[in-house]
Amino acid sequence: MSINKKTHSKVLSEREMLELIIDSIQDIKGKNIVKLDLRKLDDAPTDYFIICEGESIVQTKAIADNVHFRLKKEADILPSNIEGVQSSRWVLVDYFTIVVHVFHPEAREFYQLEDLWSDAEITPYEDV
Repeated sequence: MSINKKTHSKVLSEREMLELIIDSIQDIKGKNIVKLDLRKLDDAPTDYFIICEGESIVQTKAIADNVHFRLKKEADILPSNIEGVQSSRWVLVDYFTIVVHVFHPEAREFYQLEDLWSDAEITPYEDV
């Protein structure tokens, strides 16, 4: 007879979750990382967007996979939705209050989310 042990998940603050996402992106050398704080905007679909890009479709998928993997492993947090993995030109990882957008450079230029949400408070992060 086997006994299933349920591990207790670490409860992360919003700030800790944002830091873990940024670190997960930097692990895979994601570029041009920005955080858009949308909390003060009336029509915002979420609290935060994290936007970054990979230099190739393979890297774009790897960044999104690493965000998903680390949040699941380190905080027992699963996304409510993941979209775009098949083409990996724009992968969206939705954590309800935080939505991660991982773009291929041409897709990021085309959709211009930063311009669309330019009223948000924008925080850039250094490439590592």
